[in-house]
Formats: sequence, C-alpha cells, structure tokens
Amino acid sequence: MSASDKDQHSPTRRDFIKQVSVIAGLGAAASLGFSFAPVHAATQGRWRMPDEGDRHERAFIAFGAQSAIWEDFTPEVQATMGLIARTIARYEPVTVFCRQGERRLAERQCGTANITYVTTELDDIWMRDISANFVIDGEGGLGAVDFNFNGWGNKQQHDEDAQVAALVAETTQARYLRSELVGEGGGIEVDGHGTGIMTESSWINRNRNPDWTKAEVEQELKDRLGLRKIIWLPGIKGKDITDAHVDFYARFVKPGVVVANLDNDPDSYDRNVTLAHLDILKNATDADGRKLQVHTLSPPLNPRKSQFTRNNPDFAAGYINYFLVNGAVISPEFGDKAADTKAFELLSQLYPDREVVQLNIDAVAAGGGGIHCVTSHQPAV
Repeated sequence: MSASDKDQHSPTRRDFIKQVSVIAGLGAAASLGFSFAPVHAATQGRWRMPDEGDRHERAFIAFGAQSAIWEDFTPEVQATMGLIARTIARYEPVTVFCRQGERRLAERQCGTANITYVTTELDDIWMRDISANFVIDGEGGLGAVDFNFNGWGNKQQHDEDAQVAALVAETTQARYLRSELVGEGGGIEVDGHGTGIMTESSWINRNRNPDWTKAEVEQELKDRLGLRKIIWLPGIKGKDITDAHVDFYARFVKPGVVVANLDNDPDSYDRNVTLAHLDILKNATDADGRKLQVHTLSPPLNPRKSQFTRNNPDFAAGYINYFLVNGAVISPEFGDKAADTKAFELLSQLYPDREVVQLNIDAVAAGGGGIHCVTSHQPAV
C-alpha cells in the first residue's frame, strides 16, 4: 500500500489515537473503591468460567463509538451497535453502557424493549475486551475477573474503558476479582469443563505481560478461570491491534467440539496461521483426554464492496466471531452468498437448538472486530 493510499483508507483498529495513561488504567478499579483479590490457595479452583452457550442472565454492549476514532463511520457504527442490541434483546435482556450525553441517541438506536442503560464514560465499543470475565462457584456465587485492560498493549487510549470491568462487577453485584495479568476477554475461549484455548501472541506478549513467563501466565489463567488445560495456538503479533485474539480463530461448540477459522485466501497473512492452528487443534485433546472434533469456517473471498471494505486491509470478515445467546447464534454475513450460506448451514448444524441470525455488521468489521468483540454476557447462576 502506498503512502497516499494509506492516508486515504478507512479507519481501522490500528489507526486509533494513542492517548494512554497506564497508571490511570491500572488504578481505576481501586479509585472506585473495589478491593483486589489476588489468587491464593484458599480460592484456587473454586471459581469456574462457564461455557458461553450456557444460559445467560443478560448480555452487555458498549455504545461508545466516537468520531475521534471512527471518523466518518461513527453514525454507521452506532446504527450497527443498535442493530446488534435490538437483535440480542429478542432473546435475552441487554444492558447498554453509554455516555450520559448520548443516552437519548443510544435509546433511539438500541431501543428500550428488554434493554436497560448504564451511563458512564467510554473510549470505544469493544465490550468483550473491556468487560468483566464472569466466573461462578457452583453455589450461587458470581465473580467478575478483571484482567487490567491496557488498550491491547498501549495501542489506543483506554483510561475510561479500563474502568468498565469494575463497573460491570458493581452493576451485577458480582465479587470483584482482579488479576495481576493483563489481557482481554476476546483472548479467552473455554468449554466450561476445564479446557481453554488461547493464543500466545496476545497473552505471552511484552506489551501486556513483560515480566511473565508462559508457565506463569498459564497458571494464572487456570487459577482465575477454573481451567485444567490450555491449548495454546501461536497466533501472530502485530498484524491487528489485538495481536490475534482467539475469538477470530477457534471457538468451542461444546466440550470436545471446536469450530476453527480456515483462511483460503492465498494472499492473506492469516492463511499459514490458520493452517498451523488447525494442525494443533486436530492433534489436541481436552482436559478430559478427548481428541477434539474440529469443523472449519472460511472467511468470504468476495465480501460486498462498500465504503467499509474499500482500501481497508483490516476489514474483519470472519464468521468465527459469532455470539451465543439464549436460543440463538448471532452471526455476521458479508454479502458473499456462497460463504454466507455455508456459515449459516454449519452453524445451524452445530447448534441445532438455536436460531441462527445473520446480521450485516460491515461498519463494525471495518474497525477490525465482530459481533463477539462488541458483546459480553453475564451467566445465569
């Protein structure tokens, strides 16, 4: 891409402004009056992160698009966030976090049916990464793990978003559990029965955890999320702002069954990455010793042409980034009839008891993310 082309291309997650205060981000929860809960012997193994497919109490989104980041795309991103919120609300309650000054706008876009609002300052829309990561204890207890969001390694302003996990814990009356590890919810995939899938590129990375060994990162993730085994995928650093979150590469359908991204574009940097991931997954076993059954979904080769895809190498055209809600799978479509149909049919086969709902999310995908990236959820206890 030439310099002139780069100056003119659509805004992406790698173009975001860099206005960062690490101290403010890491100290935000403390300033709100929440206590930290470091892991110790008495709590190890007590908490467990359930599978996303288990029943939800509610879903969350952040109506936080701003023109400083999204430029001319801001209205379209806000409309897309509204579409996602209204769609989810057909199946389960939704809590929308928004700025006080945009409350009415958020209500116009997202609606009020089965939706509640919490006003707070926000930097952006990526709720999966900034929200609490919920765990349960099997006795009616709800925990909210905060992995200290730092703007994906100080790549974007995050002072406000760094406080959201603690606010979510307060809003849901969950026990606030703050890790010393830095990471994001999009970097976590679990089957709810002790197995996790993670990418090394996003967790074993000096821009998040410079003084941690892989063994230390793994142990902290196991302790915080109730895992017995983590299947590590290499991922790839520096190609997108997240350093290759797992939720664009592999998802558990249920224990022992995984759907993985297979990039068939020979010119894509992700082609070899997804092939390497497939090799690992097909030879992996879960925490209970089961060999994984692996299905594949490929990104569209011919997504619709629009302002969002034009001159935008970071357009996130991936079907893996779907969101499970009570009774449905909320999935993207990209205007490639063959690929969209294949994704719909496979997801319908893998989730026979759920309705597959495909949405046009091109405005959000233009920023390098998907439906899973802009949502999070509270499990039913």
